[in-house]
Amino acid sequence: MDAMTNLLTRNSPRELITPIPTKDEMHEIYQAALRAPDHAWLRPSRFIEVTGNGLDKLSKVFVEFASKEFKDLTPLQMEKYESAPFRAPMIIILITQITEHPKVPKVEQMLSTATAAQNILLALHAKNYAGIWRTGKFAFNKKLAEYFNLTPDHEVVGYLYVGTPAGTQKKIPQLDVNKFVTHWDE
Repeated sequence: MDAMTNLLTRNSPRELITPIPTKDEMHEIYQAALRAPDHAWLRPSRFIEVTGNGLDKLSKVFVEFASKEFKDLTPLQMEKYESAPFRAPMIIILITQITEHPKVPKVEQMLSTATAAQNILLALHAKNYAGIWRTGKFAFNKKLAEYFNLTPDHEVVGYLYVGTPAGTQKKIPQLDVNKFVTHWDE
């Protein structure tokens, strides 16, 4: 797939099934992720790849975190949190390791991980897989790092649900670029 076709056709599918990328494919996909812009070569992006029994472990983390950190949860909400990891056969937890730096603020380091995530999504699409980026209550919470046995300088940015796209694909509308771009040419 050529680069522009990849960029213009990438989509978040409604459903993800097996197969998932092989270890060799994921190695190459992570190499693409690590090509993301990174001021001062801090290399802030970290990833936890969750498959198989790891999905059960992630489900337990979500339930434990929710039961301790969220108030007034209904049984339906708890069921939703418990089942969330099983929406895809692979999940990549996106993490930023924040480094104190005089020229690179935390937000810039987190944006580097966001661009790494986009590189993962594009690399998956180039290999005929797909991903969905999710955040919600299980992202951007400093307490969450401890549930993943991470030190306090780590922050979860989101989750990429990964697999082979199934079912009908969403129609992505053709956008009018002029509604989003201002030109300064004088």
